[in-house]
Amino acid sequence: MNELLWAGMLLANFGAVLLAYRLYGRLGLYIWIPISAIVANIQVVKAVNLFGLDATLGNIVYATSFLVTDILSENYGRKDATRAVGIGFFSLLTMTGLMSLALRFIPSEADFAQESLTTIFGFMPRIAAASLIAYLVSQHHDIWAFFFWKKRRPATRFLWLRNNASTMVSQLLDTAIFTTIAFWGVFEGSVFWQIFWSTYLLKWIVAALDTPFVYLAKWMKDKGHIPESL
Repeated sequence: MNELLWAGMLLANFGAVLLAYRLYGRLGLYIWIPISAIVANIQVVKAVNLFGLDATLGNIVYATSFLVTDILSENYGRKDATRAVGIGFFSLLTMTGLMSLALRFIPSEADFAQESLTTIFGFMPRIAAASLIAYLVSQHHDIWAFFFWKKRRPATRFLWLRNNASTMVSQLLDTAIFTTIAFWGVFEGSVFWQIFWSTYLLKWIVAALDTPFVYLAKWMKDKGHIPESL
């Protein structure tokens, strides 16, 4: 059942990215960046079993941020992709600060949410610190690597190469930084390494599967199906 839900979530996320792009153009991609950053850092606190491996949720929606920056890099350039990274960083930093402040309020006797919010967001500062550092390093590497390969293989037929070569290495950096900061000492060593490798494996699969959607976004732009106003 988890595997079916995972496949459904994969299609829902990729479909939502393209829908946002089709409806709102470049603005839709900017809108998706804070969605992916915030939702991923909430989902990641939930551990699940996928394909016989212990893993955390949030891998798919977080991986879509790389899809978005690759679309922006391909269709609009480095400046727009870098701006999206800044938006994601700001949204995650703001959410962490606001939710940390919210938890400090003393709940009334009628409250029923404090315990649940504490479970999710009480762990958030460590998750957020891991995310912020991993996000900045991996996303900036992704943009740099994308243009590194685009300079050497600029033809559209090599879009798969610059998309995957940049994203797969960037996600290895992201996984190494995030899991070490967020989960080292939280889980036993064997569980930690299983989460590390399962997380990267799932991100690797998502990166490979998002390739047709990068081409589709390129085709939509070239055919004039994307609104140009920001």
